[in-house]
Amino acid sequence: MFSYRAIIAGIVGLAIIILLSRALAQANPYYKGPVSDHFDGQRFLNPGQPSTDRSFGEIWRWQSSRAAAKWPKSVEITPVAPAPLQDKLRITMVGHATTLIQAGTLNILADPVWSKRVSPVSFIGPRRVTAPGIAFDDLPPIHVVLISHNHYDHLDIATLRRLHAKHRPLMIMPLGNDTIVRKAIPGARIVTGDWGSRIPIDASATVTVTRANHWSNRGLRDRRSALWASFLVKTKVGSIWFGGDTGYGDGAVFREIRALYGSPDVALIPIGGYAPRWFMSSQHVDPAEAVQVMRDLDARRAIGIHWGTFQLTDEGREAPREELGEALARLGIGPDRFAAAQPGDVFDVD
Repeated sequence: MFSYRAIIAGIVGLAIIILLSRALAQANPYYKGPVSDHFDGQRFLNPGQPSTDRSFGEIWRWQSSRAAAKWPKSVEITPVAPAPLQDKLRITMVGHATTLIQAGTLNILADPVWSKRVSPVSFIGPRRVTAPGIAFDDLPPIHVVLISHNHYDHLDIATLRRLHAKHRPLMIMPLGNDTIVRKAIPGARIVTGDWGSRIPIDASATVTVTRANHWSNRGLRDRRSALWASFLVKTKVGSIWFGGDTGYGDGAVFREIRALYGSPDVALIPIGGYAPRWFMSSQHVDPAEAVQVMRDLDARRAIGIHWGTFQLTDEGREAPREELGEALARLGIGPDRFAAAQPGDVFDVD
């Protein structure tokens, strides 16, 4: 017998599917541009990779039988206060996908979120279980912000407003996302790029927009209307690949990045948000696949992000870290080569 919760979840899921199907027939609200292998004139897609769209039946199956692990309400961490500049490559974990990249005279924030919830509204939705690894007022001068896509746990308007007011950074994002940010922050300094776009930062650094297997939306009427991406940052003190959000697919995306741009010194790879696997596999790697991403990229070392801060899916809080350790052990890879980063953790890359 179905529970009332399952019936309500199914009704909500059906309403979402109906609205999404109508939305897909409407004009793109964010981007107009030429047709390409990953843009059909209305919506973006992942060419040659599994579809990230989900049917009503799949949503019903997940929500009606959902068995999410119980997370703690809060987890203590030790925040840090970074120096204004670093003469080497240093990565500091803030939480979830938010990371501070310091490279010589350059300070970069990736997918910055300091809000307490990741949601369209401030009073409901996934809530932080860890404080940010860097207090907002302890941030060094921020020169560049990278935004991988427009999901609320990666594009947080409240945080971007604060960054713009205090630091006025250059914001780099894939196609279409600028429409969202400009509407909320009219004076924001923004550069957009398609997959393969190379964006110079200064005489010593560039950002290349690279592929990811994912999707995008902010509401019920804009599914896949803005592009999603990862980023390769090259600086005079080292190179960094930031994965944002991605599924693995057949792995071609990551092997292509390595072939086109070379192996990064360090890769920031998501390891959480993967359960149930049958539902999430096309859009989120699991820890074993994250290790394979590192190997496909031939990254010298990797740092696990996108876990332990917001409960978005069904796995337990510690599961990504534990499963990452198991995956590394099976392949005989030392744990120092791929660490699961906690907020406040600092990594110096030689």
